[in-house]
Amino acid sequence: MAQLVVGDATVELDEDGFLEDFAVWNEDVAKALAVTEEVPELTEEHWAMINYLRGYFDQFGVAPMVRKMVKDTGYDQKKIYELFPAGPGKGACKIAGLPKPTGCV
Repeated sequence: MAQLVVGDATVELDEDGFLEDFAVWNEDVAKALAVTEEVPELTEEHWAMINYLRGYFDQFGVAPMVRKMVKDTGYDQKKIYELFPAGPGKGACKIAGLPKPTGCV
């Protein structure tokens, strides 16, 4: 199992780099995960998407499909991929601390 050192803490990651424990997520963890996804700095737009993803997951227990993300955030797919080069599932959901999505995200 992989680990990520964030300040004085170490968090456990699964084989794909997603958090093993959703509850350990915080902004510092997000910033550290972002670096692993080639996102050197989290801007206001990144945080808007991250907060949307976390809110959606809290409400529904799953990550939204890309179509839903586009509709709810107003960001088109191109913009989402500009913000998260690895994509909405691998990149955005990982940085937001969500479990690895299943299905089409």
